[in-house]
Amino acid sequence: MSSLFPPKPAVLSVDQVKIQHPAMQTLDNGIPVYLIEAGTEDVLRIEFTFDAGQAQEYLPLLASTTNLMLSEGSNRYTSVKLNEILDFHGSFYKLYTEKDRAGLIIFFINRHIKKILELAAEIILNPVFPEAELDALMKKRLRWYLVNREKVNNIATDHFFESIFGNHHPYGRRTLPEDFSNMNPLLLKDFHAAHYIPEKIAIIASGKIERNTMDLINRHFGEISENKIFIEESCSYLKAAENKKKHIIKEGAVQTAIRIGCPVINKCHQDYQGLKILNVILGGYFNSRLMKNIREDKGFAYGIYSSVSSLAQSGFNIISAEVSKKSTQKAIIEIYKEIIRLQTEPIERTEMEIVRNYMLGELVRMFDGPFAMAESFRSVLEFGLDNFYYERLLKKIRTISPDEIRTLAQTYYNIDELYEIKAG
Repeated sequence: MSSLFPPKPAVLSVDQVKIQHPAMQTLDNGIPVYLIEAGTEDVLRIEFTFDAGQAQEYLPLLASTTNLMLSEGSNRYTSVKLNEILDFHGSFYKLYTEKDRAGLIIFFINRHIKKILELAAEIILNPVFPEAELDALMKKRLRWYLVNREKVNNIATDHFFESIFGNHHPYGRRTLPEDFSNMNPLLLKDFHAAHYIPEKIAIIASGKIERNTMDLINRHFGEISENKIFIEESCSYLKAAENKKKHIIKEGAVQTAIRIGCPVINKCHQDYQGLKILNVILGGYFNSRLMKNIREDKGFAYGIYSSVSSLAQSGFNIISAEVSKKSTQKAIIEIYKEIIRLQTEPIERTEMEIVRNYMLGELVRMFDGPFAMAESFRSVLEFGLDNFYYERLLKKIRTISPDEIRTLAQTYYNIDELYEIKAG
C-alpha cells in the first residue's frame, strides 16, 4: 500500500553563493553612488542613506521625527500632492530611522525616473516641516507610545538598552511621554541642515540600471552643497549600569518579558562573523538550542530567540523571551545552562552541518535579487566595509571549528557580564 504522503525531500548542502560587488561612481559634489545591476524587470530601487540616526540626536525623537516629516510637504509640493504624484507614477517609498542611519528608499518603474528623482530631491532637500502636520504626527506617535508602554516586551527592551548603554547615550536613552511635546519645526530644520548634507549621504541604486541613470541622479543631487549651520551636539558616552539585574514591576501582566545580554563587538572586529554563527546555534533560528530547550522540551515559552547586532559605536547580544510568571526563574536557569553548555562542550558534527547549511541558505537569500543585494550591501557600507565582508563570512561558515565556537562562547557570553532584565 503506497503512502498518502510524498517522501521527505533530501537535505542538500549549499555549494555556491554568488556575492555581487556594486560598482561605485561619484557625483560632481563627491557623493558616492553604488550601482547594483541585476534583475530583468524594468524596476529600480534607489536608497538615500544618511548619517542621521538616533546616535546623532541631542533630544529624544529628534532624528526619527525629522525623517518622518520629510514627506509632509516641500517648497513646491504639499504632502497630499507629493503622494498623489507618486501614486500616479506607480511608485512607493519608505522612510526609516535606525540607531545610526536614516534615509529614504523609493521604488519605481524606470520610465518614470526623471519625475521620481525630482520628487525625491524635494522630499530630501527641501522639506518645510509644517507645524500643523508636526503636531498631528506627535499626537499620533504619543498614542502609539502609550499603548506600547503597556506591553512587557517593550518595557523590558527599553530598560535593557538603558542598562547596557546608559541613559546618557542615544542608544540607551528611554523615551518619556513629555518628549513628544518637545518637537518644533525649528529643531527639525536645524537637525536636517546639519545631517542631510552631501558629506553624510550615500546613494544605492539597484535593479535594471539604464545608461542615463547616473546623469539623472547627478542632475538632482550632484550640485547640492553643505549648508553651513553649526549644531552643538551633546557629549554622549556609552556607560553600562553597574547593577546587572533589574525587574520592572508591571501590575496585571500575564507574562514576564526576559532580556539577557551585554555589549559586544561590531562588524569591524575579526571575531564578529564567528559570533554570528555561535548566535545561530544558541537561539538564532527555529531549530536552535534555546528553542529546543525552552519551547519544545520545557514548554516555558511559545518562542525564544537570540541575536547579535552591530552598531557604529558598539554591538550587543540579546536573548528575548516572554514566559509565564511561574516559569520565569526556571526559564532563566535553562538559558544559562545552554550558554554554559556551549562554553564547555564541543558542538557535534551533525548539529554543526545543519547550522552551516542554514546559514549558507540565508546568505543565498540575502543576495537573491537586486533589492536584497542592496539591503545586504547597505548593512556593511555603514561600517566602512564592502561585500568582501560576506565572502569572509562565507569562508567562516564553512571552516569554523567546535573549539572556536567554544572559545567565542567563553569570551562573549561570560555569565558574570550578562545583564538580566525582567518586566512583568
